[in-house]
Amino acid sequence: MTGLDSYRLLGRSGLRVSPMSLGAMTFGDAWGWGADEATARRIFDTYLEAGGNMVDTANAYTEGQSEQYLGRFLAGRRESVVVASKYSATRNPADPNAGGAHRKSLVGSIEASLRRLGTDYLDLLYVHAWDGYTAGEEIIRALDDLVRAGKVLYLGISDAPAWEISRMQTIADLRGWSPLVALQVEYNLIERTVERDLLPMARELGLGVIPWGPLGGGVLTGKYSRSDLGGPGADRPGGTRKDYAVANHLLTERGLRIAEVVVQVAAEVGATAAQVALRWTLEHPAVVSPLIGARTLEQLQQNICALDVELDAHQLDRLDAVSAVDLGFPHEFLSRPMVRGVVDGTTTVRPRPAMRW
Repeated sequence: MTGLDSYRLLGRSGLRVSPMSLGAMTFGDAWGWGADEATARRIFDTYLEAGGNMVDTANAYTEGQSEQYLGRFLAGRRESVVVASKYSATRNPADPNAGGAHRKSLVGSIEASLRRLGTDYLDLLYVHAWDGYTAGEEIIRALDDLVRAGKVLYLGISDAPAWEISRMQTIADLRGWSPLVALQVEYNLIERTVERDLLPMARELGLGVIPWGPLGGGVLTGKYSRSDLGGPGADRPGGTRKDYAVANHLLTERGLRIAEVVVQVAAEVGATAAQVALRWTLEHPAVVSPLIGARTLEQLQQNICALDVELDAHQLDRLDAVSAVDLGFPHEFLSRPMVRGVVDGTTTVRPRPAMRW
C-alpha cells in the first residue's frame, strides 16, 4: 500500500513531497462554495496526520481567505509543511500593475502572501498564469532574486506555453539562475492535450508535474448526466461547480462518455469514480503529486484512498481509448510508418529514455 508518506522528489530538486498535494482553493467561503475555517482546519489536520506534507494555495484564492486560513493552521508546524502559492492574479482590478507576471506585480504579491500566511518564506512559488506581455527573461530573473533573498526556496510555473517555459528554463541554466522545478497544469481524462508538448517537456527539463483538476470539474465523479448539459457557465469563481464545469468545456457529451467508462472501471475494482480518475493521473511518469481539493473531510479521505487503487493494463487501455486526443502536428506526422521509414530506413532504433531527475 502506498501512503501519503511515500514521498517523491519534485522535479530535479531534492525536495520531498507527498504523492498527493492538498489544494486549498476550497479554503474559505468568499466565492460561495468553499469550506468554512473550522472545516478547512479539519481537512488540513487530517491531511498532515495521514503523512501529507504539501499544501497548495494562491494569492487570489477565496479573496485571500485561503492564505489567511493556512497562516493560522501552520502555527507551530511551519517547518514540516511544504507551502506552495502563486502570483500573477490581480490584487486590484483597477490597477494595471497589480496583476501579471512582471517584477512589480511579483514583489507586491509575494509580500502580501507572506503577510497573510504569517511566514518569512514560501517553499514553492508558481507563476500562476502566463500574462502574454512580460518577457520570460524578466520573470525568471525576478524569481531568482526572490530565491537569493530567501523569500522563496523553489520555483514553478502554471498554465503557460511549453515553448515559453522551455526558453525560461534554458536561460536559467545558462546564466546560473534558480531553475523551475515544478509545472502545474490541468490534467485529467477529459483534458489530455498537455500530453502533446507540456508533459514531455517537463520530463526532459526536470519539472515535476502537479496536475490540477484531476476530477475534471467533478464530471469524472459520475455525478452529472445528459440532463445537466447546456446552460450558461460562470466565467468568475463565484458560480456553482456545475457552472465551472460548463464554462471550462468539461461538462460535455465527450466528458460524460469518458465519465461513464470511469464509473464502469470503478465498479470493477471496488472503488469510487473519483478514485479511479485520480489513480489514472498518477500513472503518467511525469506526474509527481496531483492536487486534491476537498470541501468536506469525507471527500479528502476518499481521495487519499485513490493511492490504494490498482488498475490493470486492460482497464488503463479502456480509459486511454475513450479519452484519447489527437496529438497534432508534428507528433502524428512523425509517428507515421512512412516517415519513420524515410528517417530510419530498415534499421531498428531504440528511443533514448526520457531524462529522470
